[in-house]
Amino acid sequence: MTLDSYREQVKPIIDPVVATCIRMKITPDSCTVLSLIAAAGAGIGFYFYEIGIGTACILLNAIFDALDGSIARAMDIQSLKGDFLDHTVDRYADIFMICGIFAGPLCPWQIGVFGLTGVLMASYLGTQAQAVGIGRFYGGFLGRADRLILLIGAGVASIISSALIIGLSLFAWVLLIFGIFGHITAAQRFWHVWKQL
Repeated sequence: MTLDSYREQVKPIIDPVVATCIRMKITPDSCTVLSLIAAAGAGIGFYFYEIGIGTACILLNAIFDALDGSIARAMDIQSLKGDFLDHTVDRYADIFMICGIFAGPLCPWQIGVFGLTGVLMASYLGTQAQAVGIGRFYGGFLGRADRLILLIGAGVASIISSALIIGLSLFAWVLLIFGIFGHITAAQRFWHVWKQL
């Protein structure tokens, strides 16, 4: 994953926000739930061709998703329960956002389904490594942070110009990238785990 490797560099920006959240008694689980609500808002926004609303909601999803783990670490209250909730919510968030894009007018459903399968398989193999005793593995081309940045970028660019590229919107191209690189990432993760077993 490209962007997830920059976590330490982003820490000085996130830490003051985390400290404020702790002072306000905002819990990691509440951030996780808020990230799901934001993702649902994004899906609804995209379905109704409200690109600005959809993009703003993806940004909120990314912020809350970054905060839940950071708050848990800062408060030293990480738990398997919280981790399980976070991963479950992340998958539903992916489904809400991507389905909103291809169920509405922004992307052909065939490309949308291809993109969704790439996302879900890459995510599944990241956690399946832990299930078989190898430990969680999130290597590969395309991680969740990368996907969120690509969606936000497509949203901002689409607000500026709604021009099509070879007959497809920017969102359709992004979901095509999700499909291609998601499945490549899934293959990379599968191979890594397979070699360890």
